Amino acid sequence: MAPQLPSDLVAMMAKGVSVIVASRNAQLRPSIMRAVGSRVEADGRDVTVYLARRQSRQLLQDLAATGWIAVVFSSPSTHRSVQLKASRAEMRGAGEADAPVLAAYLQSMEQEIQQAGFGPRTTRAMLAHRLDDLVAVRFTPEQAFDQTPGPRAGAALGGAR
Repeated sequence: MAPQLPSDLVAMMAKGVSVIVASRNAQLRPSIMRAVGSRVEADGRDVTVYLARRQSRQLLQDLAATGWIAVVFSSPSTHRSVQLKASRAEMRGAGEADAPVLAAYLQSMEQEIQQAGFGPRTTRAMLAHRLDDLVAVRFTPEQAFDQTPGPRAGAALGGAR
């Protein structure tokens, strides 16, 4: 059952903030990569992250083999962060229907990164991709944790254990 996340946290994730995706292989060796986009449904129970295939080979192999996924959403301007975990991820090639989602994500990240003193050029370089190289990874969060630096870091959210 998906954890019930606070609406303000879902709004932060949905607007487009920094997204780091991780998994692991059967020997528990981790793999990690920055996503180049994300989509979070209004209730936070359906999440899609976009990974560049050429940069994420090991991560995509691990996701395909184990299904285990951990994703951290973090606002660069405030450091507010949340980690979502799931035991099943579905993958598909990205297509033209995903282009507006990716464009909105880039625009939001440009604004976020600009608050940290870096211009849009930096953000565009960091999130550069070819649409035909992207994999959309969809999952339903099973656990959620506050990862904002401070005394609540690591605390379960929304009834997660």
